[in-house]
Amino acid sequence: MIWYALLVAAVAGERVAELVVARRNERWSRARRAIVMGDGHYPAMVALHTGLLVGCPLEVWLGGRPFVPALGWPMLAVLVGAQALRWWCIGTLGPRWNTRVIVVPGLPLVARGPYRLLRHPNYVAVVAEGVALPLVHTAWVTAVAFTVLNAAVLTVRVRCENQALAAAVVA
Repeated sequence: MIWYALLVAAVAGERVAELVVARRNERWSRARRAIVMGDGHYPAMVALHTGLLVGCPLEVWLGGRPFVPALGWPMLAVLVGAQALRWWCIGTLGPRWNTRVIVVPGLPLVARGPYRLLRHPNYVAVVAEGVALPLVHTAWVTAVAFTVLNAAVLTVRVRCENQALAAAVVA
């Protein structure tokens, strides 16, 4: 259990690093007359991701969930892959990446890196992480709850992001 708690703590630390990058990028974007949208759903998204990080070790501890190597090791590999994809997205977008929906008008859409393959590759990483992190230690209730709630949040989020991108390209 201690190793799993350390893994969840490492993912939480990665989230803090993302927030530092996002704040820096937000300043860059606002200096270029950025369009900011979606503040209404952002608190729900933050609460959901916080719930994932709290729910994983809590379910393992309270539910006595075992580490099952045949499930845990592959899920750890998926989790590492999700982190790699997320940071590929962050690196590809550079100062345009953010945890909020912030778009600088007039800039062309990014069509390189993972964005040449998918319109929203960062959300593929989010979905993979939301399944894999809990299942590393068989926290299946957390995996299911996060996945269902995340589907609702991502439905709103992707719609909002698509509207912001369309408005920015026209501007």
